[in-house]
Amino acid sequence: MKNIGIDVKPSSKSCEDELCPFHGSTKLRGRLIRGKIASAVLGGNAVIEKQYFSYVDKYMRYEKRRSKIHAHLPPCIEVKKGDTVTIAECRPLTKTATFVVIEKVGE
Repeated sequence: MKNIGIDVKPSSKSCEDELCPFHGSTKLRGRLIRGKIASAVLGGNAVIEKQYFSYVDKYMRYEKRRSKIHAHLPPCIEVKKGDTVTIAECRPLTKTATFVVIEKVGE
């Protein structure tokens, strides 16, 4: 298992995925985002839902918004719907996925 340059707890399992940052050749760069899994396919892609607040000038209040981000899910990281994960930015891996799941934070 190689060092990816980010202080995360690596998975104890190993995998043969070339797109895995721990066991493959994918290099990470840019943003780190924490969110909940909206849907996941083991060894495929995952959809992560991120909630944030946006300020509305007219009412001088904040509103809650959410966005969905597509990320690659390596087979060595076991997650299910509703888990909180950390994703990191990388090069485009598929048509829509430019992030990869690097850590399962909690349930």
